[in-house]
Amino acid sequence: MRKTIFLPFFLFTTSLFSQKIIQRDPAIEQMVKEVSSDSLKSYIQQMVSYGTRSTISTQTHRKKGIGAARSYVLSKFNEFAKQSSGRLSAIIDTTTLAADGKRVDISTPLGNVMATLRGTDLADKRIFLISGHLDSRVTDVMNRTSDAPGANDDGSGVAAVIECARIMSKRSFPATIIFVAVSGEEQGLLGSGYLADKAKKKGWNIEGVLNNDIMGSNNSSETKIIDNTRLRVFSEGLPAYELEKNAAAIRNFGLENDGKSRQLARYVKEIGERYVDNLEVVMIYRNDRFLRGGDHTPFVQNGFAAVRLTEMNENFEHQHQDIRTEKGVRYGDLPEFMDFEYLRKNTAINLANLANLAKAPSPPEEVKVDVKDLSNSTYLYWKAPAAGRVKGYYILIRETTSPTWQKKIYTVDTNIKLPYSKDNYFFAVQAVSNDGNESLPIVPSVGR
Repeated sequence: MRKTIFLPFFLFTTSLFSQKIIQRDPAIEQMVKEVSSDSLKSYIQQMVSYGTRSTISTQTHRKKGIGAARSYVLSKFNEFAKQSSGRLSAIIDTTTLAADGKRVDISTPLGNVMATLRGTDLADKRIFLISGHLDSRVTDVMNRTSDAPGANDDGSGVAAVIECARIMSKRSFPATIIFVAVSGEEQGLLGSGYLADKAKKKGWNIEGVLNNDIMGSNNSSETKIIDNTRLRVFSEGLPAYELEKNAAAIRNFGLENDGKSRQLARYVKEIGERYVDNLEVVMIYRNDRFLRGGDHTPFVQNGFAAVRLTEMNENFEHQHQDIRTEKGVRYGDLPEFMDFEYLRKNTAINLANLANLAKAPSPPEEVKVDVKDLSNSTYLYWKAPAAGRVKGYYILIRETTSPTWQKKIYTVDTNIKLPYSKDNYFFAVQAVSNDGNESLPIVPSVGR
């Protein structure tokens, strides 16, 4: 059986009205409806109340500093664990940072607050991870005492992580989801670096990382643009991991735009726009912004698919600033400068993607394209996924100049011959669950 679907939406046409309908998984649609701007605001207000969350601030005070903030996030995760039927467990994963003469001036404990929602399929080893960074700063990154509210940078990202954990812990998924609030971002991506290195050494099968950083403000400095209808997703092009090993194949087949992180970014756009109304996901073909760094980068450097989600228009008057008023301008990263409806939509983008990924089968294996003959058609073949129940497969097609997939062709077979020239298009294959949840796409390698 074969059926062609044109992106970005699944479209069904009635003979009378030609009405377009987006086909959504009802379970995911319900989860998206549960994302609450009031809940997100309450998390951020509590984090701001600790004064500063600098990684080098006090670790022992009950109401001030990074230690108190970590305890708060852990308490929320443990609260949600009670509704998870034993599937969710939470810890503070700790290490010690040695003084480095840069942004760590004395030996300092570092802790990432992590909650793991274990998958229900024991054969499914996939892990999907959502992160935000808990630490905050003022103008001087070594200032450990002044108020650094960090409402948007990155209280917004951590609030999204907490809210996703609240909603998803009530459900079960075949694959495992990790919710993490990392520390040490402002000191040099130290918490995410520690976690990514650990994941690599332990062989965690992380298939996707959604890093959220500065995602709750709708306006920009300088340009004064106000817009809460667009969200950026940054993704690397050429892989940072083992580029030399893979460079020949990338060049030969024109895959400079098809690395794992870029595929994840396309996925985030399609699924996010499917479930969240009045929000466009804008893909940025860079790993990150100029002069800045995000917690997805250590994962990228360790070979994992990882992207950064961040607001469309940043306001630098409310990032890395001492709280003050100068010439009538109020500086500082305070909750009053945030748009919590915008943050709700951006959080829902994360939740929809995590749920769709964790409900989907694992990707098809050994996806190949036949190049033994000169032809104006394309023959693809593959093997069934290692885990998950498969209803069928989507063949994705796009022109070589298109940033997104343009067509989906459905089949229940593990091979297909298409009347599209392999010279003129890019292809990929997704496994599809009974509920219509798609795996990440796999670009074929050369077979026969």
